[in-house]
Amino acid sequence: MATVFYHDERCLWHSGGEQALFVPAGGYVQPPSATGFAENPETKRRFKNLLEVSGLWPKLTVRSAAPASRADLLRVHTAAYIDKLKAMSDAGGGNIAPHFAPFGAGSYEIAALSAGLVRQAVEDVATGAAQNAYALSRPPGHHCLPDASMGFCLLANIPVALESVRAKLGPLRIAVVDWDVHHGNGTQTIFYNRADTLTISLHQENCFPPGYGGANDRGDGAGHGTNLNIPLLGGCGHQAYLDAFELLVLPALHAFKPDLIVIASGFDASCVDPLARMMATSDTFRALTRQLYDLAADLCGGKIVVAHEGGYSDIYVPFCGLAVVEELLQQRSPVIDPFLEISNQQQPPADLIAFQHARLKAQARTVFA
Repeated sequence: MATVFYHDERCLWHSGGEQALFVPAGGYVQPPSATGFAENPETKRRFKNLLEVSGLWPKLTVRSAAPASRADLLRVHTAAYIDKLKAMSDAGGGNIAPHFAPFGAGSYEIAALSAGLVRQAVEDVATGAAQNAYALSRPPGHHCLPDASMGFCLLANIPVALESVRAKLGPLRIAVVDWDVHHGNGTQTIFYNRADTLTISLHQENCFPPGYGGANDRGDGAGHGTNLNIPLLGGCGHQAYLDAFELLVLPALHAFKPDLIVIASGFDASCVDPLARMMATSDTFRALTRQLYDLAADLCGGKIVVAHEGGYSDIYVPFCGLAVVEELLQQRSPVIDPFLEISNQQQPPADLIAFQHARLKAQARTVFA
């Protein structure tokens, strides 16, 4: 079996309430349009729709999955946090202090389903039931901490999946490559002391969490050396991601030798995303997926799982997601990204590209010293 696509319509029914991007409506903040909240279902729904009309949908094996169980969640999250999230969800929703991740009635069950999609994808790829997989998970997960929601994330989807599969299959060396434009702080926190999980985050420096870059945070204890942050300068564009992969990501993966690679796939590094300024294009995500696909073929039998994270342009996320799925399938559709030409014309000047490249080379000398 080739590429399996994990999706459930119920994940698109999660609501963060009435927000304007990430600010509650009210006062001088006018109530927004239907898609006013940045983390809204349209980005994912339109991605799925484009897969259907592109002709790729019949080439995918499409599945749902059972929700992550309480036992699954307790391997990563505290009982107090799970109980509070469930109680507030049952009571109509809200936001658990101190971080921002609003949710509505029933969001606990939807978040558990989102984590369940990722868990099933990881299990099926790990056992060979699928060659590779894409989980259209929502709400996202990479900011969620063991005891707190954060940044639109209610449960730590990827860590929940990894620990569930390890409990079932035994020890696995797993690498998580997070190209969401915001730092994968939740995933980092959960695995910071672990030697069996390599966590790599490429993110816009100082964007979110605010003021964080993290280049010197390399893991602790048994996990020292298995956490790699690659902060990128705002606006540095397509070439910076290619350089980061060449100088840091691919060498780190070769050294770690994972049994499985999981991609935390946010598309908010795109050139039109409202919550970041990285200027990536659909060809950026295509190139990164292709490199990981080829590397996984050499290192771990082609075992790749892609878990959907952020991406807040309902216009452009579908074209970025389509590029990733085309690479997983190793098939092209007739769809041409209509934004690609102008996006390529808006790439950063040569001096910024060169400066970012020099920063990456300096970081690589430190990491691989």
